Amino acid sequence: MLYQFGCPSDPADAYPPRQYYVLTDAGKPVFTSRTSNHDSDDLASTMGVMQALISVFLDDGDKLRCINAGATRINFLIRSPLYYACVSSWGEPESVTRSHLEYLHLQVLSVVTITQLRRIFERRTNFDLGRLLSGAEILIHSLLDRVETDLAMSTSSLHCLKLDPTVRTRAANALVPTNKMKDLLYIILVARGRVITLVRPKKHSIHPADLHILMNTAHSPSIINSSASASWLPLCLPKFNSAGFVNTFITYLQPEDAQESKAAEAEGRDSSSSATSAGSGVGLICVSGNGDFEAIRSWCDAVTKRLESEGTLGAITSAIRNGTTEYAVADLSIPGLRHFIYKSRAHVQITAPIYEEPYDDINERRRLITLYQVLHDGIHAKSGQDLPLKLQYICTEKESVMGWITQPFEMYITLSHWLPKTAAVGAANAVARWVKKEEARLFLRDAPVF
Repeated sequence: MLYQFGCPSDPADAYPPRQYYVLTDAGKPVFTSRTSNHDSDDLASTMGVMQALISVFLDDGDKLRCINAGATRINFLIRSPLYYACVSSWGEPESVTRSHLEYLHLQVLSVVTITQLRRIFERRTNFDLGRLLSGAEILIHSLLDRVETDLAMSTSSLHCLKLDPTVRTRAANALVPTNKMKDLLYIILVARGRVITLVRPKKHSIHPADLHILMNTAHSPSIINSSASASWLPLCLPKFNSAGFVNTFITYLQPEDAQESKAAEAEGRDSSSSATSAGSGVGLICVSGNGDFEAIRSWCDAVTKRLESEGTLGAITSAIRNGTTEYAVADLSIPGLRHFIYKSRAHVQITAPIYEEPYDDINERRRLITLYQVLHDGIHAKSGQDLPLKLQYICTEKESVMGWITQPFEMYITLSHWLPKTAAVGAANAVARWVKKEEARLFLRDAPVF
């Protein structure tokens, strides 16, 4: 299918901040992403109108999904006893902001389980849930920032750090727990917001949505900027068990040279070669059904020492510093190629090059991501289409983009708009061949289980 998309005269005006709302089924405000100086009465009035509109449809045995008002769309998600709404004028398909609201719901459940929610509102229908979530707003705002541009979340997949496969294997082997640590559920090594490796029990897989909730929690400012060496918090993983909590241990590791640099800074000595800090370094996430903090911390300390002694931690941080964990479209040597998202359907993982000119500009990147989302929506028929599409081609004034789904992969590719459609198919095949050749570096394969 071929579409012609115009480009807004001023992209900065085309992407005003989306507004998100959470309210109870009684119309009581729980959360809003609005940063403007609206008073509480105005906010309560807005949410009261939303609650009334939703109730009208529920009374008729129906659910209000969205309201279109010119270029603005208001999406609703009903997850009783909570209602969610998103106001957006970006032009994305309805399914996109609906998935944002689903993630927002999961983030709320990570703090207050569905069982707790139902019990609370059965007792008091006018309960002020906003107070209970006080302190968790930073996690919610962090999630809303991530979901805007994180295409791993949009495609319900995992984004791994590009890494030498031997280093990844050594890291994975170091994470396999001993028989004494039977209550460990997931052990994840992360860096730069991506997964290095993941170890899990044989009987448990991890849902991508739960993984994204874990990643958002581990990379939230309150964790990264904490002065504590490690964080220990109860967390509900809704896709694993929406009725209960697990215990999550999060720590950021530093190789020996970073520790020396930190000591040098404390003593006032020069440390120009300081290594990555917690914010950009390697993080270790341990999820356990056991509440024994000291046992988990001791085991993680042992893992850290092994990663250091085997040179694995140093190899990872060196790769990050040297830029080998990223790649550019020029590395593929495909004429006209500007960007792509490749999803391995077997591994449920994506890979993508860095955003380069013109997509290094935030508004141009938002425009491109919105185009990718239009393709994804059409290929999966997520907004009520009659049939999903195997291939979709869109031509704008600035580029051409194509979405293509096959048995082994799903791909969204951006090319020069001067190239014909036949060239797009040829470029997509060339990308698939390159990814196949680099698969061991790009994807997490055969991670150990215990």
